[in-house]
Amino acid sequence: TGVAGFIGSKIASKFANSGYEVIGIDDLSGGKINNVPKNIKFIKMDLSNKKLYGKIPKNCRSIFHLAGQSSGEISFHEPVNDLKKNVISTLNLLDYGIKNKAKIFYYASSMSVYGKSNKNKFSEHDICKPLSNYGNGKIASENYIRNYKEKLPFVIFRMFNVYGPGQDMKNLKQGMVSIYLSQALNKKKIIVKGSLNRKRDFIFIDDVVDCWFKSFHSKIKNETINLGTGKSISVRKLLRLIQKKILGTKIKVIKGTPGDQFSVCANNNILRKKLNIKTFINIDEGLTKFINYFN
Repeated sequence: TGVAGFIGSKIASKFANSGYEVIGIDDLSGGKINNVPKNIKFIKMDLSNKKLYGKIPKNCRSIFHLAGQSSGEISFHEPVNDLKKNVISTLNLLDYGIKNKAKIFYYASSMSVYGKSNKNKFSEHDICKPLSNYGNGKIASENYIRNYKEKLPFVIFRMFNVYGPGQDMKNLKQGMVSIYLSQALNKKKIIVKGSLNRKRDFIFIDDVVDCWFKSFHSKIKNETINLGTGKSISVRKLLRLIQKKILGTKIKVIKGTPGDQFSVCANNNILRKKLNIKTFINIDEGLTKFINYFN
């Protein structure tokens, strides 16, 4: 699900190119039809509308749920829509998976479930206190998924700041790296909403896809896993890297957005242990790959 989106399209493509039969679902409210891999079956539907579930074949082996509203900022303006896109759709998919005896349910959660903390790194065992409606929806969905684990095993990935080629460069309310790069490439001026001292754990899209793919080929089930590099950098350092690569870029800092976390970094010990992940693409190399994508 979310197959027309940034991450969903990449994961679908990886499986399809590896010989698996893939069915992709998206309502195209946020994703782009051009993102949908050509070698899969595509179904346009709103997953929050249970009446439409007859469109989906009943013999799907695994469910990869990446659809949803993905902006914390937008979740404050449209809370009911956020609830439908992120929680109701998850409940409907769980019901579909259980009734049709799917083997496993993979869910795209988010670092936003953690909220505010003075800790250097978040671990999967930390208490979650989301600051946004989006984060509330993600943790609610996680809890529903866990409630049904006896009938439908799960793997929940709490993804940190994913970036890379394929990100929506026109959406300036979601995706810190893509927002900054888009402004730098188009206007040579970056508007920063919030403190330059904020820190983020940026993970490149290729690493994210590899982790989802490896998880499918492992024996992992009923696990919640942080999907981040375990290293954070400040917004200030990120901007300096962009300025070095896109010369002449200016910075303007304005008031932050509601529900924005100050410092976020993954304790990724479980990821490294369970999936035997050794290295990640660093932010400097990732930015270069991202920028070269446009040249």
